[in-house]
Amino acid sequence: MKKLFSLIVLIGLAAAGIRVTIAFYLAKKVHLDEPKIVMVPKGASLTRVARDFSGQGLIDYPRLFVKIGQLYGFDNSIKYGEYQFTPADSYKDVLEKIVSGDNFKYQVTFPEGDHIYDYANALEASGLVKKQVFLNKVKDRALIKKLLGEDLPSLEGYLFPETYSFSKVDGVKKIISTMVKKFLKETSNLSYERIGLSRHELVTLASIVEKETGAAFERPVISSVFHNRLKKRMRLQTDPTIIYGIMNETGKEIQNIRKRDITRPTAYNTYVINGLPPGPIGNPGAEALRAAANPKTTDYLYFVSQNDGTHIFTKSYKEHLKAVKKYQMNPKMRQGKSWRDLKQKKAQ
Repeated sequence: MKKLFSLIVLIGLAAAGIRVTIAFYLAKKVHLDEPKIVMVPKGASLTRVARDFSGQGLIDYPRLFVKIGQLYGFDNSIKYGEYQFTPADSYKDVLEKIVSGDNFKYQVTFPEGDHIYDYANALEASGLVKKQVFLNKVKDRALIKKLLGEDLPSLEGYLFPETYSFSKVDGVKKIISTMVKKFLKETSNLSYERIGLSRHELVTLASIVEKETGAAFERPVISSVFHNRLKKRMRLQTDPTIIYGIMNETGKEIQNIRKRDITRPTAYNTYVINGLPPGPIGNPGAEALRAAANPKTTDYLYFVSQNDGTHIFTKSYKEHLKAVKKYQMNPKMRQGKSWRDLKQKKAQ
């Protein structure tokens, strides 16, 4: 009887010792002086992960790490992807992170008005998606049909501009779907039929409004000019469509419009074509979309830059020519002025 009792005591002490050892090991801090992002490969076993982490100096005693992970049932629950570890993380935190699937996220900002080629560059720079992979996918008609219910050649205009957080395991489809779903949410209350435009036509118009002014208070007035010109069957004659049309054909974005560019026949050049171009020339933000759907009531048919980010609006071609002569042909009116002045006014 005494021997049995002694054996039980020894087993109990051994178990207690094991528990203490496990607790001590799991409480250890990772060997880091600063945050570090580590990749867990797809299909990697707990043994592979422990070996990799040990090789990178993150943990000690990889075999013990594996045994404890198996004890907790983590060996069959590892999620691949990138994880960020900090000096404050314990070994227990490491185990819990690699089974959580809570991958490290990269923030990517997609500015209002930028086109799909800009967005492709931003994604490639972030390391999330290769530029050409993204461009191919945003022109995938099957995916476009699934997301928008329309047969369109591109998702240009429907990738809502905002700052998003994506991980490297999200993939190009999830990235695109997230942006399109955000667009659908932001435009759910817009009325297309009321102004006699389809959704695609409204997004196309909004993309032009977005490009023509950075002054939020001007957008409904800019929109009214284009609505008025469309009603009168006048050509829109907007410079951003020249730039986009050339880029769409050549892959190169020109910085300055030359005289021959104005008359260059592209599918998007509204100095050459009648009505709206075949699709958006960028991705408009919420304000531009609202302005396109809710133009201010005006008789304006023209506008010209005041060289500070704002415009002068006129009703007749004669008035427009006077404004052009005053603001564009007079060097004194241009000297020392820039569209950046608008940003300075906003900051003040």
